[in-house]
Amino acid sequence: MNKRITAAAALLAAGVLALAGCSGSGGGGGSTDPIVVGSVNTISGPATFPEASQAAKAVFDQFNASGGLNGRKIDYKALDDKGDPATATANAREIVGSDNAVAMVGSASLIECDLNKKYYEQEGILSIPGIGVDTGCFNSKSISPANVGPYNDMTLTLMYGSQVLHLQDICVLLEIAGSTRPSYQAAIDKWTKLTGQKPKYVDDTVPYGASDYTPYIVKARAAGCKALAVNPIEPDAIGQIKAANAQGWNDVTWLLLTSVYSENFAQAVDNAGAGVYVPAEFYPFTDDNAINKGWRDLMTKDKIPLTSFSQGGYLAATHFITALKSIKGDITRDSVTQALKSMKPIDDKMIGTPYTFGVDNNAGWPIVLKSGTHKWEKVADDWFRIGK
Repeated sequence: MNKRITAAAALLAAGVLALAGCSGSGGGGGSTDPIVVGSVNTISGPATFPEASQAAKAVFDQFNASGGLNGRKIDYKALDDKGDPATATANAREIVGSDNAVAMVGSASLIECDLNKKYYEQEGILSIPGIGVDTGCFNSKSISPANVGPYNDMTLTLMYGSQVLHLQDICVLLEIAGSTRPSYQAAIDKWTKLTGQKPKYVDDTVPYGASDYTPYIVKARAAGCKALAVNPIEPDAIGQIKAANAQGWNDVTWLLLTSVYSENFAQAVDNAGAGVYVPAEFYPFTDDNAINKGWRDLMTKDKIPLTSFSQGGYLAATHFITALKSIKGDITRDSVTQALKSMKPIDDKMIGTPYTFGVDNNAGWPIVLKSGTHKWEKVADDWFRIGK
């Protein structure tokens, strides 16, 4: 009799445990623990991208304030790699290995993708950088940035210069970080293959954060350049344009990347030569429109600069939340990975190509900054795509 009672008690206990397991099968498995999400960013150093992770945090804070995922909040950990390889690898291992993050979202670093992509693959974690910069962001199955990226951006700005502006004697000045040189060359080669044009002159020795860009501008002018395609961050571009101004080089056309697209840049440039043209990777935020309203309102509320970098961080976080909401069952690294890889393309008017994890965006919206205006303007009614 005692054996029967013991057996019955065991069955009852097993049933209770089974019911408890079933009750936690939706919206996070019944857990109330925070959902850990991380990012590795270059926030300090010669070239910085702080707005992307700031924007992602603002999105997650807003999500948490509205109740999170069935009461579960996102615990967002954004670390600064300072542009240092050892710090970048340590940051990733802290977030992924120690904090057990389910995904990396909103990162913006000069170097971290290339350094950490194999580690992410090994740990089975996916990353949606807000701003993909280095080569590793675009050649790993575990990383899929929200932005077009500097390499497709370079092809886009060269194509717009040659095919729409009909510019001749285009020269290329490159600021190289890490192992990005071959990727920039591939971007230039893609332009050559599509258009038959080649750069008149290439200088890949231009440094990040130089105090004076005069020597590089003087060499480019002496080479007979009529237009300069350059990949600088905002402060460097301002320095390069002012160096050209000081040399009286007022008829040069600047073909730059989305990295300079900000209101601060527009205010800092008086003489833009024959114009600064940029293929904006996201819908132009300096145009008064409803498309960017959600992003603009949130950035303004949290006092985050209105830049393409903050657009990227915002979109990375919103893409992630879309995937998160689709998960039926517990929120784990595996379930998040599956959700990101299997979700339908996200069609957002802020981007020219629907976001799909693992598929590159290749569209930019042409904008221009003319001399004396201190204002960016759209110069097209639609997205400009590689191949057009």
